[in-house]
Amino acid sequence: MVLSTETARKVSLGLFISSAVLLACLYRTTFAFDRPVHSAILACTLTALTLFLCDRYSSRFVRTNSSSHKYVAIPLTEISDQIPSSPSDSEQVEYTSTFNILGLRIAKAWILLVALVAIFCFRVEVFRQITIFNECSNAGYASVIPLLVALYDYWRFQRHRSVEEDESPDRTVYGAAAFQIPRSKLRYVLATAALTLGGFLVASFHEGRNSTYICSLVLHRAPRIHAFRALAVILDTILLIGAGELARKELRFLGGRRRHTSALWGYGLLAVAVFWVIVGLVVYIVAPEHREYIVSLNGRYLRGAITHAILLATLFASAAHLVSPYAEFNEGHGLKQYQAPKYGSLSLTTLVAFIVIFISLVSTLWNSTQPFPLISLFPALLASVTVFIGSGLYLQAAAVSENRSETSSKPSTWPRKLLAALAVFVLYLMLSQHNRAMLHPIDLLIFDGRSHHEQFLSQAKVSKNLKEAVIEYRHRYKQHPPPGFDRWYYYATSRSSVVIEDFDQIHHDLLPFRAYSPQRLRELTHQVATNPFNDVGAVIIRNGTPRVQEGIKPTHVWMVEGAAKMIEPFSQYLPDMDLVFNLNDEPRVAVPYDRITKMRNAGASVEVPSQAQVLNGWSIDRSDVWAPVEPADQTQETPFVDRSWSDDVFDDPVSIVCPSSSKARRDRVWDRRNICLSCIRPHSLGQFVSDWDRAADICHQPDLAHLHGFFLSAASLKVSQELLPVFSQSSVHGFNDILFPSPWNYVDKVKYQPSEDHPDVPYLEKENTLFWIGATSEGVGLSGRWQGMARQRFTHLINNNTLNKVSVMLPAAKQGTYNYKILDGRAPQEKLGLNASVHIAERIVRCGDCDTQAEEFHTVGKVDFQDHWRYRFLFDLDGAAFSGRFLPFLQSNSLPFKTALFRQWFDSRISAWQHFVPQDLRLHDVWSTLAYFAGVRNGENVVMPPHDREALWITEEGRKWAATAIRKEDMEIYFFRLLLEWGRLTDDRRDELGFKL
Repeated sequence: MVLSTETARKVSLGLFISSAVLLACLYRTTFAFDRPVHSAILACTLTALTLFLCDRYSSRFVRTNSSSHKYVAIPLTEISDQIPSSPSDSEQVEYTSTFNILGLRIAKAWILLVALVAIFCFRVEVFRQITIFNECSNAGYASVIPLLVALYDYWRFQRHRSVEEDESPDRTVYGAAAFQIPRSKLRYVLATAALTLGGFLVASFHEGRNSTYICSLVLHRAPRIHAFRALAVILDTILLIGAGELARKELRFLGGRRRHTSALWGYGLLAVAVFWVIVGLVVYIVAPEHREYIVSLNGRYLRGAITHAILLATLFASAAHLVSPYAEFNEGHGLKQYQAPKYGSLSLTTLVAFIVIFISLVSTLWNSTQPFPLISLFPALLASVTVFIGSGLYLQAAAVSENRSETSSKPSTWPRKLLAALAVFVLYLMLSQHNRAMLHPIDLLIFDGRSHHEQFLSQAKVSKNLKEAVIEYRHRYKQHPPPGFDRWYYYATSRSSVVIEDFDQIHHDLLPFRAYSPQRLRELTHQVATNPFNDVGAVIIRNGTPRVQEGIKPTHVWMVEGAAKMIEPFSQYLPDMDLVFNLNDEPRVAVPYDRITKMRNAGASVEVPSQAQVLNGWSIDRSDVWAPVEPADQTQETPFVDRSWSDDVFDDPVSIVCPSSSKARRDRVWDRRNICLSCIRPHSLGQFVSDWDRAADICHQPDLAHLHGFFLSAASLKVSQELLPVFSQSSVHGFNDILFPSPWNYVDKVKYQPSEDHPDVPYLEKENTLFWIGATSEGVGLSGRWQGMARQRFTHLINNNTLNKVSVMLPAAKQGTYNYKILDGRAPQEKLGLNASVHIAERIVRCGDCDTQAEEFHTVGKVDFQDHWRYRFLFDLDGAAFSGRFLPFLQSNSLPFKTALFRQWFDSRISAWQHFVPQDLRLHDVWSTLAYFAGVRNGENVVMPPHDREALWITEEGRKWAATAIRKEDMEIYFFRLLLEWGRLTDDRRDELGFKL
């Protein structure tokens, strides 16, 4: 297929716009920035090859037009030089001037190309620095590039051109301006200045949605990264201008063959790729510690990098065609001549800038249909007007250009129509914004929390006797209760359990194990329990007596002993079996989503025997079928892979527990500077957590990869992708550990025990302060990874947040309404009067750069745990896994704030906003939540009164529920039922076993 010159130009423009749009849309979720230099090498190489192919074969698909028109170029927007096509024409037209260096004639274009290659190589390093430390980077810098290119265009070309005089004396002031501005020498400068201003205004919308990821103050990275961002703008401007200059003067080799723009650009990009490949080889040789990083490329990164490279190759190839002179056959002279194109580097730069700014504007407005983050109508309108005025002015200037008016073709009107349509769309989005809330979201969430808890109570205990409990069990779980169910029922009811029916967590945990045979479950138990590398300990139950396995790691034997102690009150009713307990804090079993889904389906499809076929009793030979787990070091093989201290566990093995279509598997949120709004929407109402269960679901939250120590650098992470019978105290959403009540709480490692020295006074008599103190135990802080860990982020947010803005929901000007106010990071304490005492205690632990953290956070001395009861608001954070403090907090007269990645056995029976105050792992809601409960003062003026009644209600409900449903007796009841179910799964006759009256 052969295209005309005009059609080929339209195709190139379409490809250019499409690739620019896709790059702008995928920019914030691409995996390509995981390894910026690798991606730059791949993009440069693929783009160079694409340009070479275009240079070689494009002439076969584009037909030379016949023309007798006169063509005059618009500099930078259109290329000015006419270039002959044959060697004989070189006597009439000089291609490029040359330098004589050491007797060699070297064209200036080659000198320019070499200089641009050097600049581009340096630009890749600047790109690497900005990407690695993007938490310290602000948006908006790139918006100034079109203005800088326009200033160069003015200095280089426009100031020398004549301006058409207005010959109409009857024009109004507006009419005269409309005539003169698009014809002015400064028309492109004015247009791009407006576009640049609009870009900065759009970038300002990110204020108030800054992430809590730490840009370290003591490392002084912020000034350096700001300098790099400014330098990147300068380098990009030089590269764009240089690329345009190369296109203006296509190069002829001394042998006579002309080099097209695409070839020249290709040589430059290939040289950049070769340079960085050489640098990589040198680093590989001299720095062995970086070898794994250089050569280990996972599939998701490669897909992202290749996609990015293809789009960049398309963008560059189409740009090269658009700015290159094109062939016209001049009938008057009988010669083929190369005429100036319709587009130049300024036009394409401005077009890309508009696309990027427009997509950012639309994305921001689209994400702001909820009141958070706040985008007021006037700033949004001002940003939109400046963007569209700048773009419209540029289009108008191009349409009425003196140079272009000399052609016979009429300027196209579709760009202006499209721009008008886009403006209408943006106006619609602006008018859809909700800047004020008629009711504080927490009021709604407290009401929803009460409804959620009432719904739980309505089905948690339905039966009134054993017969009804059996019927309800069959209805709920589509199977018969396990043998011994009557013993469990009497055990639970005699201890006043408020939960009889709702043990869905147990059913969920155990269902996939039905895909294994009982023999396989016993084999896996033996395999896991008899290798010390696995960091597990076993409890052996024989003849109704639990015994702790010998040879367990001494530092953790207390935990297995605690589990055995919890089993003792009901062990006489259990069958013989061995149980494997995880000794580490972190969960251990992460089966890929597709595999575990098949196993769950297989477990759910097991045929249930009829009532007459049910055997109500355990197999009599159970003790003989369990291989001995002592000694504890008899097995060498292990199903676990040690990923401790690793910084890339989110991709594998963590996110593989999610569906392949989920954001966690599909997207990479590499921007650590700003909150991922699409990540919080599914579980939030504005800033506040509305769905506590979904808040722990990692599958829609890929940004958590850099916001928790478990993902950044877990201290002890030995994980298996095979389903294993491992009992753990807590787990992460999607993991397949079997949850059981924590011995930490059962044996009172941390206890609510107020005294005369540390009384727990009524809520209103406590200090109106948010309190947390703890150690840096969340993960191992190597290579700056501590900057994303929740405990360090929380401490930094409260004490050191001088670089970022925060959003706080406060009363609006209209009485009875609320909106978000964007304030300086220190303003909540200094201007709103909010009090928070948040500190890291004693020395920094689990770190590689301990001194840096110590200087950043200024640690304090350890305090007595019972000192917590002085404060109204107690904050609970994950450590290496679950926090052992939450239950004592819940038992106190203080109001617990809780954020958590890990979930425990009782999470299904507590209700957020009913028993505690949930907080997002990003911690962006802390100040707004504290302002609601503590109240806000500005001097003597009360800005928002404290919501003491709501706080007292949640505190009392939490206390009562802890004393009702999360007692030690409830731990035993849960564990008893869990082990009955597990006993059936490991029985060779399990498909026949069940309880019947």
